Amino acid sequence: MPKMKSKSSAKKRFKLTASGKVKGNVANKRHCLSAKPQSMKRKARGTFVLFEADGYKVKKHYLPYGD
Repeated sequence: MPKMKSKSSAKKRFKLTASGKVKGNVANKRHCLSAKPQSMKRKARGTFVLFEADGYKVKKHYLPYGD
């Protein structure tokens, strides 16, 4: 059976932690920032760990070899 390909978009959006969890970027930080409260923009800094079920889907379908 041939090797599976990783989705290029998922490689750019997600990273795996050492324990196998999936990290992603926080949403709502791209445009129309003047209309958003400062607290929302502050909370959107950095990354967050996806929920277990969502991380499972990302690893299974988009990053099969853990890129």
